[in-house]
Amino acid sequence: MTEMKIRRRGLLQAGVAASALAVAPEALRAQAKLAPPNIIKAGTLVMSINPTLPPLQFVDDKGELKGMRVELANECCKKLGLAPEYIRTEFATMIPGLAAKRWDMINTGIFWTEERSKLMYMIPYEQAAISFLAAKGNPLGLKTVDDLAGKRISVELGGIEERRTREVAKMAADKGLKPITVMTFNNFAEAFQALRAGQSDAATSIDATAMFMQNRGDFTRAISGVFPQTACFALANKTAAEAIVGALNDLKKDGTYDKLLDQYGVLKIDEPTFSIKGPGPA
Repeated sequence: MTEMKIRRRGLLQAGVAASALAVAPEALRAQAKLAPPNIIKAGTLVMSINPTLPPLQFVDDKGELKGMRVELANECCKKLGLAPEYIRTEFATMIPGLAAKRWDMINTGIFWTEERSKLMYMIPYEQAAISFLAAKGNPLGLKTVDDLAGKRISVELGGIEERRTREVAKMAADKGLKPITVMTFNNFAEAFQALRAGQSDAATSIDATAMFMQNRGDFTRAISGVFPQTACFALANKTAAEAIVGALNDLKKDGTYDKLLDQYGVLKIDEPTFSIKGPGPA
């Protein structure tokens, strides 16, 4: 009996120790500055992401999320005392999912437009332009957007990249040039694969991704710097958006923001401080 009591006491002590280890990270985390109903899950910032755009957002060989946008959002979470949680999904689902409260924030470098700024609270943090990738070595000799006339261009469905590609197609048509075929795919990985397989003649992406792909030896960044725009975080809740603004401004003050974007060769916004741009949801 005595031996059983001792064994039971030992098991209880072990259980208490295990529980302490489990809660230790929570105890060490700063006091959360956001809570439901301003976020959907206590102690957590849930974000949607489409990790097919290295070096800004991608999955490494170990299956872990990496990239500048992931690191920046994680640093914001630290400032807010929240744990980051990512839901990997296609871009086309992100705005409807935000409205349906499936996630708190879109973290995929969504470009600012006046129309979008009325649907959600958008916080610019990065400048990006469009590039057109060609097969390695640029065998078709693409140099300007006019050279895309008569070509097949692959692009992710639903994003500003598709919109800009269609604008280039319209420009070609207005000039009486050969029509451009715009091929849409669920994500950039599929769009790049179409170019790799010869199904398309070019693929649209943002400059930083195009440079990464070229440096890796996959493709040639044939045309770059087209349609410079501002990339944003986007949220449906104003209180949460204001908290992200505060976190970004703190990261600007302590040098983390500048260091991170410089590390990845990403252009910073021109404004000295961060803020919500646009009216937000009515």
